[in-house]
Amino acid sequence: MGLRALGEIMAHVRPHEVFYLGPIPVYSTVVNTWIIMAVLLLGVFLATRKLTFIPRGVQHLFEMLLEFLYGLLEEAMGKEGRRYLPLAATLFIFILSLNLSWFIPGMKPPTMDLSTTAAFAVTTIIIVQLIGIRKKGLIGYIKHFFQPVPFLFPLNVLEELVKPVSLSLRLFGNMFGEEMVVTILFIMLPFLLPTPIMILGVLMGLIQAFVFTLLTVTYIASFVHGH
Repeated sequence: MGLRALGEIMAHVRPHEVFYLGPIPVYSTVVNTWIIMAVLLLGVFLATRKLTFIPRGVQHLFEMLLEFLYGLLEEAMGKEGRRYLPLAATLFIFILSLNLSWFIPGMKPPTMDLSTTAAFAVTTIIIVQLIGIRKKGLIGYIKHFFQPVPFLFPLNVLEELVKPVSLSLRLFGNMFGEEMVVTILFIMLPFLLPTPIMILGVLMGLIQAFVFTLLTVTYIASFVHGH
């Protein structure tokens, strides 16, 4: 593959400036995220206008998803996991929507940008720490890092600091790699869209959204039930 083709690929996947808010540039990643948020809000509004006692259509699909996530939370934390369903469901649906946004013509998934995945990871870990403080109290939260034995305190603190790095790089790496493969195949085979790779991309988007949500649930469970 020549340098020209490589340049085309990088130009396709690289975020670009759309407009400025004063001196601050607003990149395509942010604009695309706003678009997905608007689509989700509209979709939720339309899907919840006529809820029925016996679910059907989109309502049935959402209830199946919520039941699945509730089962995941209950398995990790028991009945107490129910209170964290809004967080888990929001993370899964939002990340999945961003991952699959490349089906919208001309749009690049925001999760291909490390700044997006890092923001998700840092925000999630901060929420997890706040849940830990609320659950255990400040003293109990601090004592948590000395378990199961006191000399593991530095490693436990380091583990919490590494979590956002791991979360962000895992999501970014998989989504960026998948989009690169699709883009390369599309350039090499412009008249034969790599449908199998696109199907694999849908599966990858689902898996990555689930993994991010599952890890978040695991992190919360470590505070609820301890190490």
